[in-house]
Formats: sequence, structure tokens, C-alpha cells
Amino acid sequence: MGTPLGDFVRTKRDSIQPESLGLPSHGRRRSPGLRRQDLATRAGISVEYLTRLEQGRDRNPSVAVVNALADALSLDAAERNHLRYLAKISGGECAAYAQPAPPRRKVRPAVLETLRLLEPGIAMVTNRLGDVLAHTSDYESVMSASGLLDREDPNLTRHLFTDPRARTFFADWDEVADQQVFDLWLAPSVENSEWFTSELAPVAGPEFTRRLNRHVVPHLEALRIVHPSAGELRFDREVLELTADGQQLVVLLPADEQTARAVGQLRRPQARLRAIS
Repeated sequence: MGTPLGDFVRTKRDSIQPESLGLPSHGRRRSPGLRRQDLATRAGISVEYLTRLEQGRDRNPSVAVVNALADALSLDAAERNHLRYLAKISGGECAAYAQPAPPRRKVRPAVLETLRLLEPGIAMVTNRLGDVLAHTSDYESVMSASGLLDREDPNLTRHLFTDPRARTFFADWDEVADQQVFDLWLAPSVENSEWFTSELAPVAGPEFTRRLNRHVVPHLEALRIVHPSAGELRFDREVLELTADGQQLVVLLPADEQTARAVGQLRRPQARLRAIS
């Protein structure tokens, strides 16, 4: 049985062309990317040890080994942080959780008051699992057409993989899906992540599980949506980490005048902030 750490190292190794690192291509091979021998040599470790790491038979690499692998794979800053995080959780991953606890869904009053101060802006409070815990009225005005808020317990991750409307509403669906799946690895605890994936995986199918095992580290770009009545809208995203709560305050800012005008036209005069518990 593999580990998230081993999966990530193997996936990154497979994605690297030897020529990009100044190495010979070795001709046609059954497996894509960099050979284990080449990566082990660059990292200064044995092929046998790298094999154990990738296969999950060694779950406790030293800090020096993790840093050497990051250098050998030419990881950027975000990927290096993810590699360190996976090394941290892989060591204790084999522990059994009889009944994992569900994620925290309560939003503190001070956070709700902050959200109220952002009205009529487009903002929400979420957690790493994708639960939409509270949102402003303009968030509802913009997102209601996607179907995300139809359920009493809206969850963006579940919505992306189970509601066909999401694929047309989010212009860059692949990138948004990668972001949401990546956030599962940063969930408040391993228990919460396992609780959610055991519920989602059976209905989300291979699109979800494939992304979960790829460990694509996303880079936050402008969010583009195709609104059925307002057309294409573009938003810049600002994310405030509420570390103590395991939650995030996400604000969507119109990226151009056309989007700002469209949001004004979509605004519902009687709508108000909503907290979901």
C-alpha cells in the first residue's frame, strides 16, 4: 500500500522529461519521465531507498532526504511545502480511525460579523473540505445559478464532481477541481479527510480519485465563471486563513468593469448574509 508522499514523488518523477534536467532520454521506455536511478543519483540516495519511499514501505524520511528530493525534482515553493506536509502525515497514516469525526461547521460570531462588514461584496467562509459555511448576499446572487447552493449543506468539492452544471458554470473546471481536491490534503486532520473522501469517492468516480492521487499543486489564478444570464465573469480571489478554526474567508473581487456591472445587475435587494450550520 502506497502513501501520499510516495504517490507524489512518483507522480512528479513521471512528469519530468530527462532532457529538461540535462540528462539523456534513454530512448523509448515503458514508463514516462525520469528513471528512479536518475532521481536517486540527483538526490544522493540509493535506488532501493527511493523504491521503498515510492511504494510506501518507508514512511519516515529525514528532513535532509525530503529536502534532497525537493531539489532533485526541481520543485517550486508551493510543491516543496506540499512535499514536507505529505512527509509529516505519511508517518502516522497507518493508524486506524474507527469512526472519523466530521469537519467543524460552526462559524465564530466574530467571523460572521466580518462577513457582514463585507456586504455587499462577494465572500464566503469555507473549510478545506469545501463546505460553504456562510456567505454574503452577493455570493448567493452570483453562485445560485450554478446549483451549488441548492442543498441545505452546500459543498463545493461535491458539487464540482457530481453536478453536471458545474462543468459549464466554471470556465476552467479542471483547474478549479484540482484546487478543491488538493485542499483535501490540507484538511484540519487526517480523520476529516478520510471521512469526506469515503463519502465522496463512491459518487464522484474516477475523476475525483485520479486527481486525489496526482497531488497537483495549484496556483491561484483568476476565477472565470460562465453565468447563464450575465455571461462570462472574472474574479480575483483573496483568501484569509482562519487557522484556529480550520476555515478560510474567501473574497471574490471583480477583475474588470464588465464583471462589476454584471454583479450589480444580479444583486438581489432583499437578499442577506446566510450562515449554514
